[in-house]
Amino acid sequence: MLKDVPILIDFDGVINLGGKPTEDAYDFLNFLITNNIPSYIISNSTLKIGSEIAAFLKRNSLPFQIPCMTTVDATIKYLKSKKIKISIYCNKNVKQYFNEFITEDNPDAVVIGDLGNNWNYEILNEIFNKVLNGAEIIAMQMNKYWIKKDKPELDAGAFISAIEFASSKKAFVIGKPSPMYFREALKLLGFSEDSKFIMIGDDIDNDIDGAQKSGGKGILIYTGKTTRKIADNSKIKPGWAVNHLSEIKEILINI
Repeated sequence: MLKDVPILIDFDGVINLGGKPTEDAYDFLNFLITNNIPSYIISNSTLKIGSEIAAFLKRNSLPFQIPCMTTVDATIKYLKSKKIKISIYCNKNVKQYFNEFITEDNPDAVVIGDLGNNWNYEILNEIFNKVLNGAEIIAMQMNKYWIKKDKPELDAGAFISAIEFASSKKAFVIGKPSPMYFREALKLLGFSEDSKFIMIGDDIDNDIDGAQKSGGKGILIYTGKTTRKIADNSKIKPGWAVNHLSEIKEILINI
């Protein structure tokens, strides 16, 4: 069994599905904790911070000893290290965590998360003009879409790509598939940045391809956004593919 290889776990689509724990979430998390397998829940969500994921686990009587991090936490840490001033576009409940960095006059960077139904032409044009005036683009994540009530909805990546295209400037990406995000989790677990790891996720692009390009191995789970049809048509090949978290226990036991 793996005890010296860290396990990184996506949250939405793996542990959480539509606001409720997935079928084997309790048993799987308990398995990791009981066997002292180093683990970290890392989420591309820009709608919450890691402590809110921990609160979800507690609220649903799930083991909550595994640390949790979202792209919001990682972005805040990055901004503190760079000591830059920003303009930010994200969910209003998350914006409060960035107050110390915000300026509306000539920001060094524009930080972008998801705005849900609040995306519109005026906001895109406002961001575009700040970038043209010299601001860098910091994307909390570049997800193409997410699943809401069993229906795909455009995520922040689609809108950030429009800004990149119009400004001819590439965004610096914090969340998956950025190697920086995986490395940050490894460091927080006490491992070196180049350590081998396993990523469990439902997104074949951000979770699996991102991890495998960063020196890890991916376990794709079909409980979230990636269906078997999508996986079969993809050039990305995960190390393993499973239907349920219980199958991952067997994989870890037999490695």
